[in-house]
Amino acid sequence: MRVGVLTGGGDCPGLNAVIRGIVRKGVQEYGYDFTGFRDGWRGPLEGDTVRLDIPAVRGILPRGGTILGSSRTNPLTAPQGVGRIKDNLAELEVEALIAIGGEDTLGVAARLTDEYGVPCVGVPKTIDNDLSATDYTFGFDTAVSIATEAIDRLHTTAESHMRVLVVEVMGRHAGWIALHSGLAGGANVILIPEQRFDVEQVCAWVASRFKASYAPIVVVAEGAMPKGGDMVLKDGTTDSFGHVRLSGVGEWLAKEVERRTGKEARTTVLGHVQRGGTPSAFDRWLATRFGLHAIDAVRDGDFGKMVSLRGTDIVRVPIREATARLKTVDPKLYEEVGVFFG
Repeated sequence: MRVGVLTGGGDCPGLNAVIRGIVRKGVQEYGYDFTGFRDGWRGPLEGDTVRLDIPAVRGILPRGGTILGSSRTNPLTAPQGVGRIKDNLAELEVEALIAIGGEDTLGVAARLTDEYGVPCVGVPKTIDNDLSATDYTFGFDTAVSIATEAIDRLHTTAESHMRVLVVEVMGRHAGWIALHSGLAGGANVILIPEQRFDVEQVCAWVASRFKASYAPIVVVAEGAMPKGGDMVLKDGTTDSFGHVRLSGVGEWLAKEVERRTGKEARTTVLGHVQRGGTPSAFDRWLATRFGLHAIDAVRDGDFGKMVSLRGTDIVRVPIREATARLKTVDPKLYEEVGVFFG
């Protein structure tokens, strides 16, 4: 049996660990052959492949990014996209496809399986940790660790100059990175997309911190919005899945805080730093287990399913269920950490 593997959407630490787990178990225990598709869904759409075997996956466990490349290609909007994918899979003799990605990549996999009969298995990947039906996605732990380290470092410079430092982290619709890194890093204000924020309240928390002779750290997710306002966009462009490019809420907020409080404010945008570099031990562990269980799903012919972490167990859930809605921060959880604001 020949199995195809692709990594779609944004890169993140742990992708190579998944690929390694799939290939090692698939070759050693099941005798499968593997074809890697380059650059997400562009690979099967255009027939762009690379051979995957055990030598190809040696040494990739600690590497960030993905040896297969990635993209935000949406084959369902391409001319004759589904037909081209099916023809290329048939020509390459690929009998099953493992798609590693987030809501967009897996959403395509769900439709290909359910509506067009392409046998797909999904593996959840996103640093935002916003896929429902799984407790954690790999890449999230590394992103939180990187953001927390940055916040730790910023505390000393903020206090040296007694200025406000606003840290913008990733999180389009879900504030998991902001919440976890902000709490772990001792931030004085955490702003997330799920809860619109009051600028005056933020300024009050900032002022309270200065009264205690400490400089405040404000952590804000890129998708956070002020009351009565909208998302701050980098520009007006969209990707093939219709997503706008976010960035700028941190700079906007710093200017507002400085204008209203008279305190000097600066912004640090962590951006893609959160997605790069060596995966954490937890992400390597989780990604490897996802890979092992994904190839088991292929062996069992259990297509249209995504491997998922439930507690400490890896289970299978319908991909459609996992992509039907985003997993967002519970208001009660956000309220719980509010004791540290100000």
